[in-house]
Amino acid sequence: MIVGIIGSGTMGSGIAQVAATAGCVVKVFDTRQEALDKSKQALEKILTRLTQKGRIDEIEKNRIQSNISYVSSLKDLHDANLTIEAIIEDLDIKKKVFSELESYVSATTIIASNTSSLSIASIASSLDKPERCIGIHFFNPAPLMKLVEVIPAVQTSTHTTEKVVQIIGDWKKVVAIAKDTPGFIVNRVARPFYGESLRIYEEGFADIATIDWSLKTLGGFRMGAFELMDFIGNDVNYTVTETVFKAFYCDPRYKPSFTQKRLSEAGYLGRKSGKGYYEYGDDIVQPQPNKDTALSEYIFNRVLVMLINEAADTLFWNIASAEDIDNAMTKGVNYPKGLLAWADEKSINWCVTMLDDLYDEYHEDRYRCSPILRKMNKENKTFF
Repeated sequence: MIVGIIGSGTMGSGIAQVAATAGCVVKVFDTRQEALDKSKQALEKILTRLTQKGRIDEIEKNRIQSNISYVSSLKDLHDANLTIEAIIEDLDIKKKVFSELESYVSATTIIASNTSSLSIASIASSLDKPERCIGIHFFNPAPLMKLVEVIPAVQTSTHTTEKVVQIIGDWKKVVAIAKDTPGFIVNRVARPFYGESLRIYEEGFADIATIDWSLKTLGGFRMGAFELMDFIGNDVNYTVTETVFKAFYCDPRYKPSFTQKRLSEAGYLGRKSGKGYYEYGDDIVQPQPNKDTALSEYIFNRVLVMLINEAADTLFWNIASAEDIDNAMTKGVNYPKGLLAWADEKSINWCVTMLDDLYDEYHEDRYRCSPILRKMNKENKTFF
């Protein structure tokens, strides 16, 4: 199978490694030769490290590298069976690339986008054969993260979806099928992890270090919300939140934070700029959290119930199955538990009661309880 990768950045290079490891012939396209050279060098470094650690041997390293070539013309992807685009999150640019690509590839070539938030239907509309278009969303770093979201557009044929699910499965990835809605599964369901943490901070309930400590210590999350935003980059994380907020017609559940907006405007982007919610450097002493038990429990429970509510609403609107939603959050962003399974553990009644208490306190639609939670509570049902 021949796979074309459009874009040689971190994500495109990672997807190329996944496909090449699975035995595909891979062509990585970029308009900039320096970007292609950087991608090739990065792969050499990664594979050398894997060899040194004993994860692969020299024969496997050479096999993977020999499966990948680097090209500077879209025409070189003419014989690809599958192409995956991983370029800038700009709809007009993607549509232009897709339209040009279609003129070179065969009528049966699947044309996919790795977009994390843009409409697959809109991207597909640039093609003469939109039924061949689909979303294939990998998570960073692609070789390590098990989850891939597969997103059929309204135009996508059943054959295209089935073929892609088979291919991604053959690449040893876990597939979660999602409707073509803003944020798909992960980037939608994860919004309260950041948003409610920011809200708690802005209200003055706790400082940043305490909120992060509560989520890690009580929740078992690998990183606190502010640590994670600094890792992702405040500019990137804010843009995703703003995109989802606008795409959902300004639903208050996804309302962006002025705190994050101002940090992004100031250039305090997180680790990559040396300063975000935390400062980074050899001599920096990080602030200590307030380990008050009651405060920490309040913080964790408030963030958790908002995450559960978002996961439940994703199920309510038939965006994905309960299994795919929980798989997406555990295998896509390393949550310690699936959120719907977590809801069963805490009890549906606990979820409804806490959400209603928050709504009674704030009278904001942000805290409205998902209808599916209320119905399940009434019928004494669980997700699993």
